Amino acid sequence: MHIHILGVCGTFMGGVALLARAAGHRVTGCDANVYPPMSTQLEEQGIALTEGFDPAQLELAPDIYVVGNAISRGNPLLEAILDRGLPYVSGPQWLAEHVLAGRWVLAVAGTHGKTTTTSLLAWMLEDAGLNPGFLVGGVPQNFGLSARLTDSPFFVIEADEYDTAFCDKRSKFVHYRPRTVILNNLEFDHADIFADLGAIETQFHHLVRTLPQSGRIIANAAEPALQRVIERGCWSELEWFDHADGWGVTVGDEDAEAVFSLGGRELGRAHLPLAGSHNRANALAAIAAARHVGVTPAQAISSLSRFAGIKRRLEVKGVVRGVTVYDDFAHHPTAIALTVEGLRRRHREGRILAVLEPRSNTMKLGVMKDQLPHSLALADRVYCYTCGLGWDAAAALAPLGEVAACYGDLDALVAAVADEAQAGDHVLVMSNGGFGGVHQKLLAALGRL
Repeated sequence: MHIHILGVCGTFMGGVALLARAAGHRVTGCDANVYPPMSTQLEEQGIALTEGFDPAQLELAPDIYVVGNAISRGNPLLEAILDRGLPYVSGPQWLAEHVLAGRWVLAVAGTHGKTTTTSLLAWMLEDAGLNPGFLVGGVPQNFGLSARLTDSPFFVIEADEYDTAFCDKRSKFVHYRPRTVILNNLEFDHADIFADLGAIETQFHHLVRTLPQSGRIIANAAEPALQRVIERGCWSELEWFDHADGWGVTVGDEDAEAVFSLGGRELGRAHLPLAGSHNRANALAAIAAARHVGVTPAQAISSLSRFAGIKRRLEVKGVVRGVTVYDDFAHHPTAIALTVEGLRRRHREGRILAVLEPRSNTMKLGVMKDQLPHSLALADRVYCYTCGLGWDAAAALAPLGEVAACYGDLDALVAAVADEAQAGDHVLVMSNGGFGGVHQKLLAALGRL
């Protein structure tokens, strides 16, 4: 089968492309403003990319068009497909029908930590010899790819609550029909498609409805929104984490040591390669989920020491003149706060220079702009890129005083950061996009000084 993917460089659709290629299909795709690491992955796998959405791509004559959720009505290629009555399907539906069907699906849902927890869970199964397939919204360093297809019955997937496609406004995860689900946390996000938190809770309730009786839900007891989701109905096994009678994790005697327990009984200890309390909770949830497929907690805890991390999650991009430049995907205020906190805990010395691009649809709408000063409170300097924003970033960040500065010109921002940075500083770049290649620009600018 020849499939042509619209929006192929998104993290999810790029993963679908890799899985389709591994399954033996001919895969081509198109997108606009492509950037690594996904574009690099696809090219390395021999998947031909076309820039833009010109209707001339119909001449490729694929058997079916797979449409990503970033593609809206008015897109010229989509309109041509609809006008000619050509076959199309959403990415999640194609994945469910051609990859996930018949497999034991382990899904990781939640506002934050999905990529990290999915990567941890896939690695725990891999390290235990279960050879899982997976689709992650990032690139786990242990695997080097965001998606993999194997002959294993187990498939680990990052379960996103964002809508499916222009023609299907249900959350992506309702297509996956998992047997094991992690409900990691739940906050308001995606203000472009959800009116309020209650609307997102309804989608999570729909996910819970898809689990069989023999399925298992691993849910965060510290999240009131998840408790409300479960109260609306639960027909599967349920295990709570961050709960006195369930799964727990505390800080050990040594720095970065985590102590894992179940029902108050210690299961083991590990030094986590990932900083922060949120990553201890991510690891705990993955341990609990891995047990459902037969991986013992002792084995899963042992695997933590061999977890190599994820691209774009506090990923070091380079060190110049003693200044370390990091790349991180954080774009929600809570994720920003946790990322800054995690970096501060890891490095007690040196300043944190936070460089932020509010690029997600929610952030562009300004719905959470008032939360940003608190999220960035632990940073010593804040540089905000304002290009494309419809709200006053300077006014929103005013509570930070002289610590914060806003720039509409990327080169001016780079110059300001490079001029301020000194040996021992940590430049933390946070964006869910390519950010104009700012990381390499910063490293180059630092090298010229």
